[in-house]
Amino acid sequence: MIMLPRRLPRLLPTVRYVPEYRAEGALKDAYEDMKQVLQVPWMGVVTMAYANFPHFFDVFWSGLRELCGSADFVAAANELRGSIEIAVARLEPPPIAARLVELGYSDRELDDIRAVPEMLSHGNYLYTLLTTAARFLLEGGELGPTSSVMQFEGRHAPPPRVPLVLMEAHHVDAATRALFDDVKFRLGLPFLNTDYRALARWPSYFALAWGDLGPRVGDVDHEAVCAVYQAKAVELVANLPNPGGLTGAALRAAAERDGSPDLLPVIQLFQHLHAGLMTNVAYFRHQLL
Repeated sequence: MIMLPRRLPRLLPTVRYVPEYRAEGALKDAYEDMKQVLQVPWMGVVTMAYANFPHFFDVFWSGLRELCGSADFVAAANELRGSIEIAVARLEPPPIAARLVELGYSDRELDDIRAVPEMLSHGNYLYTLLTTAARFLLEGGELGPTSSVMQFEGRHAPPPRVPLVLMEAHHVDAATRALFDDVKFRLGLPFLNTDYRALARWPSYFALAWGDLGPRVGDVDHEAVCAVYQAKAVELVANLPNPGGLTGAALRAAAERDGSPDLLPVIQLFQHLHAGLMTNVAYFRHQLL
């Protein structure tokens, strides 16, 4: 099996993406289709970054669309989630609910906060499998030989409780901007993932939550959880069926048509950061149990 070591690209690429509000025509249709198939309320930055490489994006999504709507794909995402939840529990995230109640948070507000990492968890396990598949195929791997799948019937997404509101740097006060800078610094990334901006909707909560987690990022135990996630994602992708018949050769040919040296580093960057991101989101969830 092709091994995908977890590492950042030697030189961090500039990440450009096509946000939803700028998508038009066929790309807008593809975005809406992807959200509908994955049952998510937002386009992940990872897939919007892929849209900056149009030939790659078209072949990538058309080749994986049927798989993404299958029971096999949902089962793989659930298995990935199970592995990270068990591993994160070993980090013993300190409970946070009582501290938030002392600040004045009501039970309803706590449930609203809990709903956000639950929503993000559901979507990001699916996005992890997608970006792992992209790297796996570009670096010489192939999906499993099975071509038939059973489509998933019904809803696998959690019921929407609160809208996904993203706090941008220009929305927040100096203290939260400093917190955003600390997140980027500790993660070694030039941008802030959707997840942190969504949780910063409650600034006093996010300050406490990151205050617990931030010092743990990058330590031996935290990295061990990331390694579990990385290995499990690759294992699952290598055994996914391939109803769309997508091959590594077809995806590499599409990437060559885009003619950009940044594509593979962008995919490697996102595939690297997803292990840390989902370790951290699982940590946030466990704080609120």
